[in-house]
Amino acid sequence: MAERRVFESLISAHGVGPALGLAILSVHGPDALRRAVAEDDVAALCLVPGVGKKTAARLVMELKSKLDLPEGEIAVPSGDSGQASASGDSRADVRTALEGLGYGADEIHAVLVDLPTEGDVGGLLKDALRRLASGV
Repeated sequence: MAERRVFESLISAHGVGPALGLAILSVHGPDALRRAVAEDDVAALCLVPGVGKKTAARLVMELKSKLDLPEGEIAVPSGDSGQASASGDSRADVRTALEGLGYGADEIHAVLVDLPTEGDVGGLLKDALRRLASGV
C-alpha cells in the first residue's frame, strides 16, 4: 500500500507519467526514494533511466511536500558528501541500488568487498559502477 501512495505522488509530479513512475520505483523502493528526497540526493535519482540532473532536482523539490518524510531524515543537510548514510552502512544502500539496476548477487559481492562500510552513498555507488564497468 505504501508503494502505491508513493507511485501516486510520483505521477502527480510535473513530467512524470506512469512509465517513469514505475522506472523510479523499480530502481528505488519507496523507502529508498523517501531517503533520497529527504537527503536531496539528486545523484540517486539520476540512476533511473530517463531521469537527468535537472529532472532529478525538480523531482526532489516537488516530492518533498508530497511524500511522508520521517522527521529524522528531513534534518539531514544537503551537500554533506562525506556523511554516512542514514542506515549506518553505506554498502547496504549501494547493494540495494545495484540490485535495482539488475546486477547479480555475485557481481555485487565482488564489488562491495573492496568498498568502505561508511561514506557518501553516491560516491560509493559511482565507484562500484566504475568497477563493474571495468569487469572487476
